[in-house]
Amino acid sequence: MILVTGGLGYIGSHTLVELIEANEEVLVLDNLSNSKEDVLNRIEEITKVKPIFYEGDIRDIKKLEEIFSTYTIKAVIHFAGLKAVGESVINPIDYYDSNVVGSLQLLKCMKKYQCKKIVFSSSATVYGNNPNVPFVEDYSLSTTNPYGTTKRMIEEILNDIYVSDKEWSIVILRYFNPIGAHKSGLIGEDPNDVPNNLLPYVAKVASGQLDYLSVFGNDYDTSDGTGVRDYIHVGDLACGHLQALKHIRKYDGYEIINLGTGIGYSVLEIVNAFERASQRKINYKIRPRRPGDVGTSYACVDKAKKILDWSAKYGIDRMCQDTWRFENNYRK
Repeated sequence: MILVTGGLGYIGSHTLVELIEANEEVLVLDNLSNSKEDVLNRIEEITKVKPIFYEGDIRDIKKLEEIFSTYTIKAVIHFAGLKAVGESVINPIDYYDSNVVGSLQLLKCMKKYQCKKIVFSSSATVYGNNPNVPFVEDYSLSTTNPYGTTKRMIEEILNDIYVSDKEWSIVILRYFNPIGAHKSGLIGEDPNDVPNNLLPYVAKVASGQLDYLSVFGNDYDTSDGTGVRDYIHVGDLACGHLQALKHIRKYDGYEIINLGTGIGYSVLEIVNAFERASQRKINYKIRPRRPGDVGTSYACVDKAKKILDWSAKYGIDRMCQDTWRFENNYRK
């Protein structure tokens, strides 16, 4: 049985689909703070399988004990946590509590029940303002916001665990910027509140739910002044997790691997691509830079290809088309 924490969220739900379609037995733990239980029904519609679901928080040791004592958990894919950069600057205590304390509780339970295989959801934010792009996994780290710092701290905790016990098998996946949705249009990025990430916000402007997109900063050292990111289709990202699971089953060790496309696109390039996909005009306003944001971020993806035999397949037009399909199917 594979435990997927935060499995009803954006990346988790797409990874569940990949796992189920690969005939894996999965169990989901999610506190529904930024997800919806209805995602279970959508996953069932896609895969014909409804995952076992526990509503709960990874900080709840009793809930974790209930799961690990009831099921034989062979590996964990760990998504659960808070994830908005700007919000983390405003509420750092919440982020350290949810992300770091929660991960420690999970790892304590894993150790107790001799489950020593984990794929951890990290982030490119751990590279901070490093000017040397593309980002390579062995770069020194320097975070610019509490969210990124929590990811960096958990990476260090996992490294220390492996140093202390070489039976552990750990893959840390540093995501770049997931966008897109499942090709069915049934699951996608669907935050409970006003979107923090770019694509769901753009989609809601295109559908008329929001008046305009705020573009934070047009004075970066980029082609059009707006921030450049490595946008990766969430379906590609989900496949990367399946490959990482295969890896931790075969090998003990500690690996850090970027998941991205290796290509950077500016905010305005994404806006233009979404206009093509939706045939709608995207109104936007330039706003000041957000605290903690960096100008340019994209991945070196050589290690993912070498270690996981994985590379991204989809470009930004497909990412925007799938996002628009999901928005039309599940317009709120």
